[in-house]
Amino acid sequence: MKKMTGQQIRETWLNFFKSKGHKIEPSASLIPVSDPTLLWINAGVAPLKKYFDGTEKTDHARITNVQKCIRTNDIDNVGRTARHHTFFEMLGNFSIGDYFKEDAIKYGFEILTSEKWFGFPLDKLYMTYYPDDTLAYETWVSCGVDPSHLIPLEGNFWEIGAGPSGPDTEIFFDRGEAYDKRGKELIEQDLENERFIEIWNIVFSQYNADPSIPRSQYKELPNKNIDTGAGLERFACVLQGTKTNFETDLFYPIILETEKLSHVKYEGQMAYKVIADHIKTLTFAISDGAVLSNEGRGYVLRRVLRRAVKYGRSIGLNEPFLYQLVDTVVEMMKDFYPNLVQTKEIVKKIVKKEEEKFFETISDGEKHLLSSIENNQLSGEAAFKLYDTYGFPIELTLEYAEENHITVDLEGFKQALEEQKMRSRNARTQNEGMKSQEEAYINFKEKSKFVGYNTLEVETKVIKVFPSGIVLEETPFYATMGGQVFDKGTINGLVVTNVTKLPNGQYLHEVEGEFNENDDVLAIVSKDTRNLVSSNHTATHLLHQAIKDTIGSHSHQQGSQVTKDLLRFDVNHFDKITEEDILAIEKIVNNHIKLKETVITKEMNINDAKKLGAQALFSEKYGDVVRVVNINGYSIELCGGTHVTNTSEIEQFAITSVESIGSGIYRFEGVTKNVEPLILNTLKNTLADINELIQKAKRLESQTYKFNEKTLPELIGSYKDILNYRNYLEELKNDVKNFEKEVSLKETQKILENASDFIPKDPKAKMVIKITKSMDMSTLKQLIDVIYDKIKADVLFVVHVDLDKATFIAKSNQNNAGTLIKLAASLTNGSGGGKPTLAQGGTKDLTNLENALLEVEKAL
Repeated sequence: MKKMTGQQIRETWLNFFKSKGHKIEPSASLIPVSDPTLLWINAGVAPLKKYFDGTEKTDHARITNVQKCIRTNDIDNVGRTARHHTFFEMLGNFSIGDYFKEDAIKYGFEILTSEKWFGFPLDKLYMTYYPDDTLAYETWVSCGVDPSHLIPLEGNFWEIGAGPSGPDTEIFFDRGEAYDKRGKELIEQDLENERFIEIWNIVFSQYNADPSIPRSQYKELPNKNIDTGAGLERFACVLQGTKTNFETDLFYPIILETEKLSHVKYEGQMAYKVIADHIKTLTFAISDGAVLSNEGRGYVLRRVLRRAVKYGRSIGLNEPFLYQLVDTVVEMMKDFYPNLVQTKEIVKKIVKKEEEKFFETISDGEKHLLSSIENNQLSGEAAFKLYDTYGFPIELTLEYAEENHITVDLEGFKQALEEQKMRSRNARTQNEGMKSQEEAYINFKEKSKFVGYNTLEVETKVIKVFPSGIVLEETPFYATMGGQVFDKGTINGLVVTNVTKLPNGQYLHEVEGEFNENDDVLAIVSKDTRNLVSSNHTATHLLHQAIKDTIGSHSHQQGSQVTKDLLRFDVNHFDKITEEDILAIEKIVNNHIKLKETVITKEMNINDAKKLGAQALFSEKYGDVVRVVNINGYSIELCGGTHVTNTSEIEQFAITSVESIGSGIYRFEGVTKNVEPLILNTLKNTLADINELIQKAKRLESQTYKFNEKTLPELIGSYKDILNYRNYLEELKNDVKNFEKEVSLKETQKILENASDFIPKDPKAKMVIKITKSMDMSTLKQLIDVIYDKIKADVLFVVHVDLDKATFIAKSNQNNAGTLIKLAASLTNGSGGGKPTLAQGGTKDLTNLENALLEVEKAL
């Protein structure tokens, strides 16, 4: 058995499968693109799902990769065990409708046991298999595996809900009795142990799972696939002869650097393992564009960082330290992941900033912890809130509890945590499976050519009719993909309602009409719509580069949508995007439009495209030949969409909206060509609010009071319009509010000056006055005070009637004000009360109001 570094293991794996005709696929970004079912790329097959479920056809039926992955469902076990990780690398080999079970097992046997490759001793390998899978058993035996090393297990069947599924075979390495005296019963009974390490799982994806029927009735897949996953860290542990994964060269350099920072010797402490694992997770995730936040994957990363900080405190690291370990991670991993070098400084900046924030948060958490203590105990619910809301690992809570001599309801905490995990597990079970394969689409392989780059109209024929649509021999219609919507238009005068891409590359047209195969048809794409879409798509490329130029090259595309009406573009960013940033980005795009730059689209070898500096979309898989869109060397991207031939065709560009959509993702929206009407459409809600305020001000106007309405800002066709109208609205709110106050003040003064108009000609010392003039409560109270003083009344009872309600106010030096209010309220289904000298009430039932007032007069 060879002793190998982590890098040598990667190279050996890839070189072996390359020799067997596999295409080496680069690791995809950890952040899934166009896959809402996943929070992270969590397995080697995850970026390839579309090939396995038949959604897309690949040019390479054999693929191999080393895929970086993140899983956090068992984060509390990281550091406790020898092999749990949040970040790990999965070695994989995949067959998509090509070789199957026998070849997969033979390849596995060869790479594991051949001295040319890994050279594992055969007597140290054990394999499990599904009991009904006699072919797997027989194939292993034919390779030379001793039948006593083959273990049938009912659990060797992979399925997640409906979709592709099948039996699997797992490969274990026996580290010997030094780790456990017990034998293969540890595998048979699935007992936790350190002796037998599972290093590889090979899944034979051959059935379409259907949870509603017994497994024995599952139908065979039209395309049988091979999906494998081998843990790089586990291979390293075996091949380097270390006790745990953490002493391999994939972690140990981080541990040694942490020793230097803490001045505490590493002797297997959990803290070192947690820190080494978690800083790799943070470095790789942030490098791929993730940010730390309070939701989604950003929340996961925040928890990871805070857990690492907690364990750092246990070895004396009481100030930010994780960011200092980023250099070590990059140095260890840069040979295989060279992009880490480019993102290193931004990763360090983000990690340090978050560490500083957490050390501040610890103070808030401490206060919450101490305030939650009851009878010298912290409830499980309170401990879970500290964990879930404040990011306190339970160990940190226990540490504080011990210092303050209190107990923690650990069982209650574990129950709350398990409920959260169950919710997460259920969500994964529902979401992570692949789609069922569409056999009819997969088996349809007749060629159909897209000619829409060069023409918008073509005479062709129907080559296939599906229940959902038709396929043409040639088509000018662009299908929805890459963020660009499908082309609008007609086929034989009938409206095309949708265009989608089939697994083998043909376009399926949904049309409002009936067709037969071999029908001659005329397919026409709407020129106006195509031009608008192309303009918006090219502007999106300019926008992408302008964003990078303005807020940093770390900002990567996280999604996009291009329609005839607008363009939408999502990017990651760890900080706030300012108004100045937005205007600068918009200006850059418009400058390139004014320069009338040529847009060149060209097909070329993917390696040549990369040398040219072409940007590729994270997690997107490209063939050997790619289409490059080059805007005068400023923006160079791999893209299959439609574009203008010169930036001048875009005419003008304006950003209409920039907002955070969570987890450190910002969404830009913009428009092109005749932008002013489109900006007005964006401003419709703002304009409605402006109009409502102006109408309110006009209702307050009279011959005496005039509202000074300011002129609306002039449109200039820019995001500046959005800002100008927002500012106008805020100023208008203040102006109308001040005008309202001014009118109210003058009206109150007028009413008070004419208070005598409300007093009867023969005032009494005890009297009831009814007022029907509209006025607010403040004015009414002031008026009553004036009247009371003018007539020097002993008791004054005032009822103010306004629309469908009445207000009662009583003022008395006879100590009966409250009694009078309660009397009026009881007779009118109202309510009220107060002091003996001043009381207030009211009612919305005016039917008995006059009788109530007579009764009040009698009571006087």
